[in-house]
Amino acid sequence: MTKSPPPKPAKSAPKSGPKPAPKSVPKPASKSGSTPAPKPAPKPRPAPILHDDGKRRCAWPGLDPLYVAYHDEEWGVPEYDSRALFEKLLLDGFQAGLSWITILRKRDNFRAAFDGFDPHKIARYDARKLEALMGDAGIVRNRGKIESSVNSARAFLAIEEKRGFSNFLWNYVDGAPLQNNLDSLDEMRAETDLSKKISKELKTAGFNFVGPTIVYAFMQAVGMVNDHVVGCHRHAELGGGK
Repeated sequence: MTKSPPPKPAKSAPKSGPKPAPKSVPKPASKSGSTPAPKPAPKPRPAPILHDDGKRRCAWPGLDPLYVAYHDEEWGVPEYDSRALFEKLLLDGFQAGLSWITILRKRDNFRAAFDGFDPHKIARYDARKLEALMGDAGIVRNRGKIESSVNSARAFLAIEEKRGFSNFLWNYVDGAPLQNNLDSLDEMRAETDLSKKISKELKTAGFNFVGPTIVYAFMQAVGMVNDHVVGCHRHAELGGGK
C-alpha cells in the first residue's frame, strides 16, 4: 500500500500593517567632511535716510557731503545738452568696475586732462596725448578706457552731425523722464530691456564701455529715468508720483 504524500504546510498569511519604510541613504558629505551651511538671506537695503536738514534722501550717497550734493543737484535731473551727455557717458565708462564716488572725486581732474571733454579735440588725440593721459595720476589710468574715448568721441560727432546726440538718446523715452516709484534700493534694477537696446545702438555707432548696466546708470544720472525712491525729497521734485 502506497503512502500518500504528507500535506504541504499552509502558507502563512501576509502580515498586516504598513510596509517598513525604506532605509534612508545618507547624503554624501562635502569634501570638507561637513554639510555646507545654507547661504544667509540677503540683507534688505535701507530706505531713505533722514538728514540733519530734515530731508529724506536715497540711502546710496550716505552722509558724504560731495555725494549728497551730487544726489540733490545732479542725479536724476534731466540733461538735454549733447556735450554734457557726452561727458557723463564717458565718465560712466571710466566708472566700470569702480564706484561713482571715485569718479566724482576725480571729475575736475578728468575735465582738465580731457580738454573739458571737447569731443572735437578728443577725436584727434594721438599716441603722444594718450601716453600723457596714462601718466596722469589724477584720473583713472586704464589704457583700454583712455584709448576708447577717441572712438567714442568720433562716434558722438557722427551722431551729433546727423541728428543730434541729445535727440538720439531722448527719443528712446519720448523726450521725457520715465517715472518709477521705488520704495527702496532693493527694487532698483541694474539694467533694463531699454538700456540693453540703447547699449546695442551705441556699440554699433562705435562707442565702447557702454554695456547695459553702464547705460542704465547713465540714464538714471541724466534724468532719462527717475529712480529716486518714493520717500526721497527729490522723487516728487523731479516729477515722481504724478
